[in-house]
Amino acid sequence: MIDRRRVLKTLAGLFLAFAGTGAYAAVWEPSRFGVTRYRFSPSGWPQGRRLRLAVISDLHIGSLHVPLSRVAEIVDATNALNPDLTLLLGDFVASRNRIASDPPLGDWVTELARLQARDGVFAVLGNHDWWHDAPTQSARSGPTQVGLALERGGIPVLENRALRLETAAGPVWLAGLGDQIAFLPRLRGRPNGVDDLPGTLAQIRDDGAPVIMMAHEPDVFARMPERVALTLSGHTHGGQVRLLGWAPIVPSRYGNRYAYGHVREQGRDLVVSAGIGTSQLPIRFGIPPEIVLIELG
Repeated sequence: MIDRRRVLKTLAGLFLAFAGTGAYAAVWEPSRFGVTRYRFSPSGWPQGRRLRLAVISDLHIGSLHVPLSRVAEIVDATNALNPDLTLLLGDFVASRNRIASDPPLGDWVTELARLQARDGVFAVLGNHDWWHDAPTQSARSGPTQVGLALERGGIPVLENRALRLETAAGPVWLAGLGDQIAFLPRLRGRPNGVDDLPGTLAQIRDDGAPVIMMAHEPDVFARMPERVALTLSGHTHGGQVRLLGWAPIVPSRYGNRYAYGHVREQGRDLVVSAGIGTSQLPIRFGIPPEIVLIELG
């Protein structure tokens, strides 16, 4: 005979477990952040040369868990890492149309302008910086409001551009790829990105200096040449829900292959950040927000 009290207790326990998990995913995990550290030498990296990269991705400012005050906390924590380069990998705005309570662009750019790094602070744009900019979607071209605001704040935006920098590790090429899905698709077969990988690579001299590529979406890594020592990406948020190293939903044609973390393929290195904010659903589970610190060499 079924014990009704035992059944009710079991059902109550399951309800509380699901409710607790939901509360954790919606409230606790997305509202905190940590520093994820990597240390390795990419192929061809000059021996004995060290470079510290701080990486911030997918802030989604104005979303439920990223008010202006949190941007200030992220900036302070990043500066405390004493990086040589601080690299911003796009998706600065929330993944929806702007609402009245969103911080003005100028306010959060002022916070990001406090970032300090020995060899500079640089940015690329993400798909949401394009998608939620009505004039660029209508014209199918930039510049974006976010890009212009960052430039006014003194943060260079590298869109299909490469710069040769004199860094703590010696000369390094820093490149930024235009967003690969900048435009919401309208016509089948029509390009919906502003990325130009061949044009970006053509700006890089064959002088032996290593190349670091910033690309918001990681999918381009599958066709990245050996000349690029390290590719840095965001976009995926690590899947936002990650169970034992696997995410059920990843916004990438390659699924979990480039979902998160340090990936090494055929002597090439990729690091994908889980980012700070959330997209679409305001939850995280098993993949908390992070600032990434990469020590090369």
